[in-house]
Amino acid sequence: MDISGYIEHTFLKPDASRQQIEQICAEAIKYKFAGVCIPPYFVRFARQLLNNTHVRLVTVVGFPLGYTIVNAKVEETRKALDEGVDEIDMVMNIAALKAGDIKPFVEDIESVATLCRLKAKTIKVILETNLLSDDEIKKACEISATIGVDYVKTCTGFFGGVQLAHVELMKSVLPEKVKIKASGGIRDRQFALALIEAGAKRLGTSSGVDLILQK
Repeated sequence: MDISGYIEHTFLKPDASRQQIEQICAEAIKYKFAGVCIPPYFVRFARQLLNNTHVRLVTVVGFPLGYTIVNAKVEETRKALDEGVDEIDMVMNIAALKAGDIKPFVEDIESVATLCRLKAKTIKVILETNLLSDDEIKKACEISATIGVDYVKTCTGFFGGVQLAHVELMKSVLPEKVKIKASGGIRDRQFALALIEAGAKRLGTSSGVDLILQK
């Protein structure tokens, strides 16, 4: 199976350089990956590299902890959209969900999703599944689906990698129109294939080239 179209070539290290971003973009073009996921600081630079290519430009908002105030997330999103990003991966407010503060939790996602819709851009919500109970994962998926996000994403990778059981759980809750992005610790081709089989439509990984070259 050709998995190149599932891969978001990801590079979110705090010491990222322009040379590394340039390499990530070049590899995504060469291997026909779905997209690149890079820090907001490099969006304008990467946009120039990816113009007139098939590769989607993705960046993160509220990353990696998610408890940034809503206005800050909105401003991050607005700037990224203005600089030419195609997709936003926002970290939901994990603390609000776990505290049962549903109104601010919903407002957080809705505010960013509304901006993305106005620009006809893709919005993904990062759950951080390894910090959540199964019931919290279900609740976050249900709320995200009701708001109308495009994808729900498993993890940032900062608190452990994606678990197959979490993707299966998300798939069981989400309507067909809301896709799943699996991310965090995807370094093995067989694991990548298992995630796709479980329902993942995107794979966020810094090991995209290795996955393609593995037999």
